[in-house]
Amino acid sequence: MNFSLTAEQQGIRDRARRFADDEVAPIAREADEKGAFPRHLVRRMGELGFLAGPVERAHGGAGMDYVSFALVYEELGRVDSSVRGFLAVHAGLVSLCVRDWGTEEQKRRYLPRLASGEWIGCYALTEPNAGSDVASMEATAAEDGEHYVLRGEKIWITNGGLADVAVVFATRDPQARHRGICAFIVETTTPGFRREKMPGKELGHRASDHARILLEDVRVPKSALLGAPGEGFRVAMSALDHGRLGVGAGAVGVAQACLDACVAFTRTRRQFGQRLADFEMIQAHLADMAADVEAARLLVYRAAWLKDQGAPTTRETSIAKLFATEAAVRAAGDAVLIHGGRGYSNEYPVERFYRDIKGLQIYEGTSHIQRIIIARELAGPR
Repeated sequence: MNFSLTAEQQGIRDRARRFADDEVAPIAREADEKGAFPRHLVRRMGELGFLAGPVERAHGGAGMDYVSFALVYEELGRVDSSVRGFLAVHAGLVSLCVRDWGTEEQKRRYLPRLASGEWIGCYALTEPNAGSDVASMEATAAEDGEHYVLRGEKIWITNGGLADVAVVFATRDPQARHRGICAFIVETTTPGFRREKMPGKELGHRASDHARILLEDVRVPKSALLGAPGEGFRVAMSALDHGRLGVGAGAVGVAQACLDACVAFTRTRRQFGQRLADFEMIQAHLADMAADVEAARLLVYRAAWLKDQGAPTTRETSIAKLFATEAAVRAAGDAVLIHGGRGYSNEYPVERFYRDIKGLQIYEGTSHIQRIIIARELAGPR
């Protein structure tokens, strides 16, 4: 077993780290406070080859392996979960979904534009009554000659207000449950495609764009189908495997950032005549945090490596996502506690890490759903 990164992987990680430290981190706090996504970073990520990393060069991608792409997610997650979340949706859920399921014509039209940042993508799956239970989808797709007419509502659609193209899921027959679901590529200028900002103020990921999308007789040609009619559930689940890798890697970044912040703080903060780092209770927290980070990182890299081998990775990706997000929740909680009153203020980034990490427990399937997936993979069919 070789745990070393290749020279190419190291180069991609270093490029992502410089971008994260020099261009994302300096504006992360301001973007979080304003609740506005730093859109100028999109084209920049395109220039760096991050927007469609594993997509083949023939379609405008960078041709990265999945380990390299996990490294990009990790470095972005280390400084700003909103930017990392944008990438996981745009690239993991949209571009890779089009790559995996699209026709050659669809790939030629959409992938180069998504890879450059000319167009932004969103993934419209979640509904008011269909979150974890995707098969309860209520958005409908009615056949009308050579077209489908889409009607329904989608919520919590990351990038939804910015997107030029959406992967939209709707059912031909609600009674058919998952067998009725279809996937469509819909350009957001299509008449009847309406979006608005989600109400309320998010706990975390405040710089992300979260939209409510209304499908009001959105008429699309049958050529907009992504995959075959009735294959939408399979399309959605395969895309979520990509997205979960991005979430797991981003959680590793958050946990690493919490560890780094705590080490720096406890080395300089003095109480009772000594550094916080010299107290055994604090040392125990740091040691547990470090062990969690390393374990989470190895699980994420293993899932990415298996994807590079072409092996099935649903169980491994769910394990990585579950463990990494739960580990990062523990790290963020400990980080705020170790920072004391300072951790309770956004003067220090651990406050933002604490808020952001709850979203990673939820996105692309909650921790509860990941446990169900893992258990079913272990137990096999009924």
